[in-house]
Order: sequence, then C-alpha cells, then structure tokens
Amino acid sequence: MNIARLKNFTEIVKNNFNISATAEKLYTSQPTLSKQMKMLEEELGLALFTRKGKNLSGLTPMGEQVMELARGVVAQVEQIGQLSLGDQLATSGVLRIATTHTMARYKLPAVITEFSRRYPEVSIQLHQGAPAQLAQMAQNGDVEMAIATESMHLFDELATVPCYRWGRSVVVPHGHPLLDCQPLAMADLARYPLITYVFGFTGRSKMDKAFGRHGLSPRIVLTATDSDIIKHYVRLGMGVGVIATSAFDEGDRESLVCLNIDHLIASSVAHVCLRRHAHLRDYMYDFIHLYAPHVNREAVQLALLNQGTPAPSATLPWL
Repeated sequence: MNIARLKNFTEIVKNNFNISATAEKLYTSQPTLSKQMKMLEEELGLALFTRKGKNLSGLTPMGEQVMELARGVVAQVEQIGQLSLGDQLATSGVLRIATTHTMARYKLPAVITEFSRRYPEVSIQLHQGAPAQLAQMAQNGDVEMAIATESMHLFDELATVPCYRWGRSVVVPHGHPLLDCQPLAMADLARYPLITYVFGFTGRSKMDKAFGRHGLSPRIVLTATDSDIIKHYVRLGMGVGVIATSAFDEGDRESLVCLNIDHLIASSVAHVCLRRHAHLRDYMYDFIHLYAPHVNREAVQLALLNQGTPAPSATLPWL
C-alpha cells in the first residue's frame, strides 16, 4: 500500500475535505491529489468519501475506520523518519505546545525560560485555544503536546499524564460584601453576578455542577477564555470573578482580593497530553520534567504505551 496516499488522505480530512487547500499545503496539484484518492479507493475497494457533486463533503462509515488506522500508520512512519535523523537533532528543532491562556501566562514562563537556556537551538511555538481544540491539535499531530484540563478523555488517540491539581478562587474588589462571608457558601456566590470561564474551559463544568448540587443556578453575566480579562471586568465592577487560583498574582493584590473556594468546588487536574505511541526527543521529555519535576521519563513512556496506572489526583501537587 502506498504510504504517501494514506498521508495525503489524512491531510485532506485535516483540511476539512478542501482538495485545493490540501494540494497547496502539500505542494502538489488538485488533479494529482484527486487522482491519488481515486486510486486509494480502488486499491481498497472502498468508498472513503461522501460527495456533493464534484466536491468531497465527509467520510463514509468505512472511511472513518480507515482514517483511524491511517492516522496510526502515518504517525508510525513519521516516527521512523524522526529516529533516522540521529542524535544531532536531539538538541535542536521545534517544540509546539498547545495550552490555555492561564497556563501560558502563569505557569509556563519559568519553565520555558529555563528550557530555552538549556536548549537554545529549540524553537518553541505556543498555540492557545479551548481544551477541545488543544486536544484535537495534539491528536492531529499539529503540536507535540497539549497541556490542559478538560475534554482530554474524549480523545482515544491521546495519552494523558496527570501532573497537577489546581483549585479555584473568587476575586472581588477591596471592600466587597463577600469579604464578610467567611467561610463562603455556594448560596453567597449565587447572590452576585459572576464572571468566569467559557463553558468547557479550564474546569468550568465542575463549577456548574457544584451549583447544581445545591439546587442553585449561577447568574453568569460574562465569560472569557482569558483570566486577565475576567479580572479586568471584576475591576470594572461588573461582577464577582471565578478563576484558577494560580491566575492571581502579586500584581493583582493592589485592586483585588482572592478568596479560595476549594471547599466548594472540587479541584481539577492539569494533564500533559501526547499522541499515543509517539516518539519523543530527549528535549521533549526534559520539557515535561521541567513543567512537572515529579513526573519521570518512565511515567511518560508508560502513558504513551497505554500502560501503568496514573497517579491518583489526590496525591498530585498543587499548581
């Protein structure tokens, strides 16, 4: 079977069945790519694509199955190619990381600074997005790893390495009435307009469930994917902010007060997510270790092979 055709097949799916865009990305022509897909279907004796007129519109049920297998084959071939590059590339290359704004802004700066000191020939590319987008990037091979909380379990092709627990805090201006409510209760929060993360983003679903358990509905007046945006609108007086505790720093104390609510909402777990069976260069293992010093190389390798038992969340350090 022609591996190049399988790779081009996966690229067409990745580009939303746009033959022209895929051909441009692969530096080939649209007729050549269309001919390759026709030959692949003939070779397999299967219809892989659904069509609307002359345009591809999706995958047939059999096409979906072939796609899952093709992804694995292409990934394995890419790994063989990487292995053949030899040791000289072990300290140079590109490390693409998909993560949330909170992680990129508050946890990763120290990690990236030290990593760049150790590996000056490695270029780092940060890609931000919602957790489902981050996971999809990792599964598609668009990034080497994703660091996020939500949605990772929905992607079977991802290996997840639990790294940290993280909690939530309420942020309010100085003098706010909630400062007199100690300890805070869910009913206290329900009395005020809330500003927090977009649903499905940075643990938002656990907050909604916590309100539901108390028979309450949060009054959310504004959502954002960026912790700094949430804090900005709290300063403007629009409402009470609910953010990751790690997103509150010393510079915020002049205008805001941070109230921990770990007793109200269960903690979440930040994972490093990788494609299963991926080949990692040494500097990638080192990056993970810099991010989570308690996670060793063996734990990552076992996760890649879908072996071993992840550490219980209660034993993980706090972010």
